[in-house]
Amino acid sequence: MRNAPTVLHLDMDAFFAQAEQASKPSLRGKAVIVGGLGPRGVVATASYEARVFGVHSAMPMAQARRLAPNAAYLVPRFMFYRAISDQVMALLRALSPLVEPLSLDEAFVDLEAGGAAWDGESAQAAGIRLRADIRAVTGLTGSVGLAASKMLAKIASERAKPDGLVLIEPGTERALLGTMPVRTLPGVGPATGDHLRRAGITTVDELAEAGEDELVRLLGKAHGHALYGMALARDERPVVSDRETKSVSVEDTYDVDIHDRLRVGLEVGRLADRCVRRLREAGLSGRTIVLKVRRYDFSTRTRSETLRGPTDDPAVVREAAARLLDSVDTTGGVRLLGVGVSGLADYTQEDLFAQAAGELRSAAPEEESAREPAEPEETPVEHRWRPGLDIRHAELGHGWVQGSGLGRVTVRFETPWSDVGRVRTFRVDDPALEPADPLPLVPGAPPGRPVAEPPPQEAQPRTTAPGPGACPASTR
Repeated sequence: MRNAPTVLHLDMDAFFAQAEQASKPSLRGKAVIVGGLGPRGVVATASYEARVFGVHSAMPMAQARRLAPNAAYLVPRFMFYRAISDQVMALLRALSPLVEPLSLDEAFVDLEAGGAAWDGESAQAAGIRLRADIRAVTGLTGSVGLAASKMLAKIASERAKPDGLVLIEPGTERALLGTMPVRTLPGVGPATGDHLRRAGITTVDELAEAGEDELVRLLGKAHGHALYGMALARDERPVVSDRETKSVSVEDTYDVDIHDRLRVGLEVGRLADRCVRRLREAGLSGRTIVLKVRRYDFSTRTRSETLRGPTDDPAVVREAAARLLDSVDTTGGVRLLGVGVSGLADYTQEDLFAQAAGELRSAAPEEESAREPAEPEETPVEHRWRPGLDIRHAELGHGWVQGSGLGRVTVRFETPWSDVGRVRTFRVDDPALEPADPLPLVPGAPPGRPVAEPPPQEAQPRTTAPGPGACPASTR
């Protein structure tokens, strides 16, 4: 482990919810919950104002609505979040060539590799500068942890939340970790935590005192050895630049179980098309097609088929997914479907295109149409206007959907840089309404490209985590 805190961990604060607050002036300082809004939806992100009521990610949306009935509930806008993420990752790569993204809103950076830091003072300065640059480019806040290892840098960023910076000085790690619960350590999930608790081990100090032999006996050689090292604050994992994507997949959970076999097939075809779109956006192709089916009784069936070579042809993926579906019994109903592609490459196998063309030519017309995405024809017009989505009116301009139902849609007309906007209600089929692309959070900056704007004056880092009532988006 290095002797300077030159590993940086960035975690954007309540990222999806903060982006929505920054995008919608009327929601700043208010409880915002982003996720699936159907009966079986789950919370993707909750703003800090919503967390005060006990709402957290992965919570069933129905439970969140009981805890925070007056919060704003929005569907995710992943393309919008990805555009902001691209801006943030560009700032990280300006610091160092070694950036390890963990998700859209989280990454490790090796500051030493880029020459951005070599000791505690320079690392802290780099962290302060990064947070200021992120605010200038995106209007959002992120929390930064600095330490001599990845494990400790992530712990530091958790302590810095929201909108703070915490640096763990080398040599203080054992004292810091000792009183923390074992769940703090990477690799200790609910099952491992319960197993350790039954053995009388609840803190990191108790984990270290148990000894390596006892942990190997309890957890197995690999896991026990790794956790013992982490309990002693040992973490030699390097920051790995641009971790390889192993698969691309999409899945949908349905509010009501699907019993009609034809409808199941149509949904699988639609998911296959969405999966291919993601593949192409990433410039990838794949050899193995995977189908996931969760049935009415929560049992899950997974089937896969490996092709002769990698493809990004939607017809090939649809045909393979349909063949896989033939081997799954959907009697009783289906609550979740997913299609994925693995065995990824950055090229395609040319003969697969010919194979797809031949299969399409031999297909009957009704079979071809059955496998085309049915969303435009089948989706009721009111379902186009889901809460949080961007909308444009021919005369009133840009706004976002507050809600829809009973043939009506309510729109608030405002932009990220406007005052709180007014609300109007329209028929869902009003010809003056059309879906719109998200607007950038900083005026004049198209999403996905940083703006050349000087950062604000550097502030002193926060060395302890602030209270939960702070609102990152309202301080932008």
